[in-house]
Amino acid sequence: MIAAVYAHGDTIIRNAAKEPEIVDLQNFLQKIGARVNGAGSSVIRIKGFEKKLTNVEYSVIPDRIITGTYMVAAAISGGNVVIKNIIPEHIISIASVLRDVGCQINIKRNDIHVIAGSKHDAVEVIRTLPYPGFPTDMQAQMMALLTICKGTSIIIETIFESRYKHVDELLKMGANIRIDGRMAVIKGVNRLNGAQVTARDLRGGAALILAGLAANGETSVSGLEHIDRGYYKIEEKLATLGADIIRK
Repeated sequence: MIAAVYAHGDTIIRNAAKEPEIVDLQNFLQKIGARVNGAGSSVIRIKGFEKKLTNVEYSVIPDRIITGTYMVAAAISGGNVVIKNIIPEHIISIASVLRDVGCQINIKRNDIHVIAGSKHDAVEVIRTLPYPGFPTDMQAQMMALLTICKGTSIIIETIFESRYKHVDELLKMGANIRIDGRMAVIKGVNRLNGAQVTARDLRGGAALILAGLAANGETSVSGLEHIDRGYYKIEEKLATLGADIIRK
């Protein structure tokens, strides 16, 4: 989309992603003078031109995956957390799964209040889907929670291949997970145990931190360069909420 703004002629992007971030990018590009339309659908059209774009001030939308990660952090730790400055419709699928797990979710205007239940129940099937379905970028974090839910949960990853790099690390912590192609079968265990684990990618790294919040003993997560790509000082934010977490 950005490259096409200054390309000669018209550009058509087919089979485009429909996530809110794509719409937000279009809104920004339109505000600075670009001719872009169709974001949020499967076809985006950009009319290239050579005029100078306008300087503007623009606030990007809240990050729904960061929101979802802190929602799961509240659930996995038995917490009670209010997250401010959200867009409720962007996290409906995440909130729905957490309600199924047993959390109480209250949304008021642009705030969400997550209260972990006294017990966590397994979820029959979670299937990652394009927006507004359950996001693939929340699959790892939700899996960390499901490892301590009573019963058996199934996750089917339909968006990306090789999206289960975090599983071997969760197994080191005592999780019971079996991978069969794109399907992960998670049998809940009574507890996770602290271990030395390594983040292999961004969301898997976040999942390991969340698992560490619920584990007995100390968990050491390396590979922080992956996590830092998507979470600004995550350890400080979790520490503010009461987590015993430090960066070494």
